[in-house]
Amino acid sequence: MTEKLVFPESFYFGSATAAYQNEGAAFEDGKGLSIWDDFTHKKGKVEDGTNGDVACDHYHRYAEDVALMKEMGHNAYRFSIAWPRIYPQGTGQVNPKGLAFYDRLVDELLKNGLEPFATLYHWDLPVTLEKTGGWTRRETAYAFADYAETVVKHLGDRVKYFITINEPFSVLFAGYLFGVHPPAYKNYLKGFKAAHNLLLAHGLSMQRIRTFCPNAQAGITNILIPTCAHRPEDAGAAARAQALSIGLFMDPIYRGRYPKEWEKLIHLANPAMPASDFDLIAQPTDFLGVNYYNRYIAKKTFIPIPGFTQVKPDYPGMKVSSKGWEFYPQGLYNLLMILKTEYGNPKMYITENGVALNDRVENGCVHDPDRIDYIKGHLASVHRAMQAGADVNGYFYWSLMDNFDWEKGQQARFGLVHCDFNTQQRIIKDSGRWFQQVSSSKQLDV
Repeated sequence: MTEKLVFPESFYFGSATAAYQNEGAAFEDGKGLSIWDDFTHKKGKVEDGTNGDVACDHYHRYAEDVALMKEMGHNAYRFSIAWPRIYPQGTGQVNPKGLAFYDRLVDELLKNGLEPFATLYHWDLPVTLEKTGGWTRRETAYAFADYAETVVKHLGDRVKYFITINEPFSVLFAGYLFGVHPPAYKNYLKGFKAAHNLLLAHGLSMQRIRTFCPNAQAGITNILIPTCAHRPEDAGAAARAQALSIGLFMDPIYRGRYPKEWEKLIHLANPAMPASDFDLIAQPTDFLGVNYYNRYIAKKTFIPIPGFTQVKPDYPGMKVSSKGWEFYPQGLYNLLMILKTEYGNPKMYITENGVALNDRVENGCVHDPDRIDYIKGHLASVHRAMQAGADVNGYFYWSLMDNFDWEKGQQARFGLVHCDFNTQQRIIKDSGRWFQQVSSSKQLDV
């Protein structure tokens, strides 16, 4: 029996991208180097040896890509702005050609009836700032605020939604604890120093947005991972894990403090942290961007930091992505309920949710029924959460098209659109055609 789930007329359906993964033109029109430009050119850092020098060539093909969004029924698009495209050295002289590209992109979106959601930081820190300490220095947060001010002043007459920072949790874990993203440290103290400065950058940039574009909606996006215990005796470990995977970047913004489980380490890493930082960090936001891909199953360990370890799910009939990630739509519902009950039910957008699959082009088509199943399950969870009172206002699939997937390179295909990285040919997959029906009708058949 088919049930029809109806979303509000005002609900945004779109897709999301990030500058380094999508734009290409890495060395064109005065753009400076980002830490990803540097990192991906070092041997062994990317699994398949590729980089984002060209990526999807969105910098030159943006009009074609916007036309694809329109064809797929999108009414919004989340993209990021490359900091070194605006400030090649991180600070100092503005690059007018960089601003001009985002002018063209925003104007094209508006001309085609798509609402721009602009992310100010999706990991492409200018190399010049990293050389002086990057996110381990408070000064970087202030440099980010200056950059944010420049962008907001320039685009704020047309862009009404700004996201300050994308996934500070991933910056902490992948960049500072596991070392698989730049700056590739494996150092808890540097990591927790960077975590605080990222939150400071969020607060400072929120101030600039309020000052120079007071009518804009602004907030932060984070990957938020609901955690469950492997066994009843692992409940304490699960609580500690969730205090890290959700609380570390939510509590300072919504409660004005760090979670008690991680307070000591944060203060150890930031001994001179003034209490007034929380006045900046905890100022009101207009929305929360929620990125969800999977859950975390925690098991206790006797190693004090972090105090837990991961148990990989394994059960009959389990579906996984090409990256080995479990299909678990229930986790998105659980997460939205946590945010509703624990953090005052903020206005939310699902700013990323997607699946990598081993797609193949067959006779000019890409058949991806598992991706349709994935999106359908997660949208149903969003709708169920909304029925339970969660204030969700939009869903952005990750990603618009197959792109450069960080340390995985070009091998993890997430897109609604297939991209041939050699010819740059785009093909809308079956999932993109299906998504068009849902987004145009605001209805989901389950």
